[in-house]
Amino acid sequence: MRRPIQIVRASESDYIFELDNAALEKILLQDHVKDLNVVVVSVAGAFRKGKSFLLDFMLRYMYNQDSVSWIGGNNEPLTGFKWRGGCERETTGIQVWSDVFVVDKPDGSKVAVLLVDTQGAFDSQSTIKDSATVFALSTMTSSVQVYNLSNNIQEDDLQHLQLFTEYGRLAMEETKTKPFQSLMFLIRDWSFPYEHEYGLKGGCKFLRKRLEVKACQHEELQNVRRHIDSCFKNIACFLLPHPGLKVSTNPHFDGRLIAELVPLLLAPDRLVEKEISGSRITCKDLVEYFKAYIKIYQGDELPHPKSMLQATAEANNLTAVAGAKELYSRNMEQVCGGDQPYMAPADLEHYHAAFAEDSVKYFRSIKKMGGEEFCQRYQTQLESEMEEAFANFSKHNEGKNIFYAARTPATLFVVMFFTYVLSGVTGFIGLSLFAKLANLVLGVALLLLCIWAYVKYSGEFREAGMLIDQLAEALWEQVSYQGGTAQSKLDICQLNMKQSNNYC
Repeated sequence: MRRPIQIVRASESDYIFELDNAALEKILLQDHVKDLNVVVVSVAGAFRKGKSFLLDFMLRYMYNQDSVSWIGGNNEPLTGFKWRGGCERETTGIQVWSDVFVVDKPDGSKVAVLLVDTQGAFDSQSTIKDSATVFALSTMTSSVQVYNLSNNIQEDDLQHLQLFTEYGRLAMEETKTKPFQSLMFLIRDWSFPYEHEYGLKGGCKFLRKRLEVKACQHEELQNVRRHIDSCFKNIACFLLPHPGLKVSTNPHFDGRLIAELVPLLLAPDRLVEKEISGSRITCKDLVEYFKAYIKIYQGDELPHPKSMLQATAEANNLTAVAGAKELYSRNMEQVCGGDQPYMAPADLEHYHAAFAEDSVKYFRSIKKMGGEEFCQRYQTQLESEMEEAFANFSKHNEGKNIFYAARTPATLFVVMFFTYVLSGVTGFIGLSLFAKLANLVLGVALLLLCIWAYVKYSGEFREAGMLIDQLAEALWEQVSYQGGTAQSKLDICQLNMKQSNNYC
C-alpha cells in the first residue's frame, strides 16, 4: 500500500529521536533498489508552510513522469503525504514514501529516488534541539534539501539555516570538501515579481543579491553568508506565486497548482545522486548512515542548541565574567606581578579578598540578560575562576622566595645529614642493620639531589624534577607540622602550669 512511512520519531518518555530500523530496511533493502545509487530529495522548513503539499506534487510527477500532463486534471485531488489546512502541525519526525522510484538517467544508468518529508521547525511542541536534529538529519542524508520558506528570505531564516547546518556538520567527520550537496530555497507566495520574476531565473538572481557579502555589512551578517556558502556545493532559489485568496481561504481546496519547480528537481537529467565524502552511496549504504547519524543525536557528543535569547544571555554574562576577571588579574599583577618582590602570604591573601570583592561588584554593576538566578551561576563561575587565579599568583609569589626555591636541596641535605649521623651512631653501637638502612636512605637522597640538579640545569625530565619537589614538599610540611604540634603542646603545658601557679 502506497503511503508515507515514519522512520524517525521522538520517544514520548525522554523526547529523544529514534530510528525505526525495520521500516527503513523494508523500504531501502528491496532487491530491485538496494544496490542502486540513491537520490534523496527532502523538504524542510517551518511548520504549516506546505511541505507535504509540495511533496505530493513530486509524487504525482514520479508516478506520471512519462505523461506530458503529469500534473493531473482539475478535478483530480492531491494525495500522498498527508496534508491539511489549519494552524496545528501535521508531520512529526521524518517520513519517507513507501515506494522507491527507479529512474533511467540519460547516460543509461539506473538510480533510486527517495522522497522525504520532515517535521516542521518551531512548532509549539518542539524544542530548538528537536528542530535542529530533524533539519540536520535530513540535510546530512539528502542529496537535495529544499528549504521551504514563505514570502521572502529573512535574516532569521538564514540564521536558523546556519544553526541547523552547523549542528549537522558537527556530527560529521571533518572533511576538506563542502559537507552537503544541493540546497534549494523555495520561496512560497512571492509577492514582488516586479523586482524578481517567478521561477528559477528570478530566484537565483534574488538569492545572489541576498547572500552577497558586502564590506559595509556587520561581521555577524557576513559570517552567516560565508557559513552557508561553505556548507553546500550548489545553492539555488525558486520563486512561487501566491495561489490567491480564493485558494488560501478555501478549506476544501485539494491542491490544484501548476508547479514548474518539480521537474527541476526530479527530471532524469536533473537528478543529484547522494554523495558522502565524494563517494556515491547506494540504498543499503544509506541505511547504515541513518543508523550511525541517529546514534550521534541520541548521545551527549553534541552541544544542546540554544534559543537566541539564551545564547545572547550566555554571551552577555560571559563577557561580564571576562571583564571582571581581567580587572582582578590586572590589580593582582600590580601588587605581585613578575616585577614585584616577594610578598608575605597573609598580605597577598588580604589583597586577593579586596580585589575579588571589587571584581564581583564590577560584575554585578553590568546590565545582564537572563534574570537574577541565571546571572548568579556566572557570578559563582567568576568567583571560582578568581580562586584558581589566586592559587597561581600564590605559587608565583612563593617562587620569588629564595628559601622556597632552595627548599628541595635543603630538605635533601637535611635528610642526608640526619641519615649520615644516624648511620655512624647505629654502626658505633653495633646496630649494623639500622646503619645499612640509614646508608641506603643516604644514597637515595644523594641520587635524588643529583637528578634534581640535572633537571634544573638541563630542563629535561621535568616530570622527574616535579616528583622530587613534591616529595621534598611533603617531607618539609610533615616536619613543620610535627614541630608546630610539639610547640603547641609545649605552649599548652606552660599555660597549664601558669594557671596552676595562679590558682595556688
